[in-house]
Amino acid sequence: MTEITPNDIPIEFKQDLIPQNKLIHKGMFSPDLQEYYYTISDKNFEKFDVFVIEKNNNNWSAPKKAFFNSKHNEHGMNFSPNGNTLYFSSTRPVNIDGVVQTWHIWKSDKVNGKWTEPIFVNIRNLKDKLVSHPTITNSGTLYFHTSNLDYSEMDIYYSKNVNGKFVDAERIEIKSKFGKCTPYISPEEDYLIFASIGNELDLMISYNDGKGKWIDTKKLSDKINNKGQGNPYVTPDNKFLFYTTGEYLEKNWKVKWVNIESEIKNN
Repeated sequence: MTEITPNDIPIEFKQDLIPQNKLIHKGMFSPDLQEYYYTISDKNFEKFDVFVIEKNNNNWSAPKKAFFNSKHNEHGMNFSPNGNTLYFSSTRPVNIDGVVQTWHIWKSDKVNGKWTEPIFVNIRNLKDKLVSHPTITNSGTLYFHTSNLDYSEMDIYYSKNVNGKFVDAERIEIKSKFGKCTPYISPEEDYLIFASIGNELDLMISYNDGKGKWIDTKKLSDKINNKGQGNPYVTPDNKFLFYTTGEYLEKNWKVKWVNIESEIKNN
């Protein structure tokens, strides 16, 4: 990255990418840091599109719609750690009996340098739920948030990949009186960053004790948590956190980034 890099004080990232009268929801890189993907919506949250810019000789290209963008809504994208699979949430029709029409998880694989047509990720016990913001680990375990169709009872779940299929999802056990959404899981599953749903969204971090339990959950620094935050993403080197921030009613959202190295360590 040739941009000025932040220390522990967050700074805006590429604010010029946001069209007038639109909102930005998420920003993240491909694992090789050569592509930057971001979600844009109208202010009524009726149409979500994912755009991408590409780096060539340290210069960023003009934005174009991402390869998986469709006439439906797309959002909540995340690459697998090796960069060969992209998971995202979409409202495109599933056309399977018993699966409700809402946000679901889809994925596309890179084969011989080309992305395949996206396919629906079928998690059997979530057919009647809203499922969004997937993030995946080295072991192939998928984390995401899910809720009822009216967005109530939102929380973070995970589904393990067994013999090439994702099994029934289970809710993560993190002590909190609030709902949780927009998770980011580290590839090694040693830490989890998510938004806690209270009066505002607050970014939280929780640590894996190595035995499958999430412990020492805490709020990230006040320098990060100040106006309502969500959509966390951490660069592959575990150095920089990207997240969306902005007051909900004012709808002046921005993607910011900050050095997160000190907070990732469970001291």
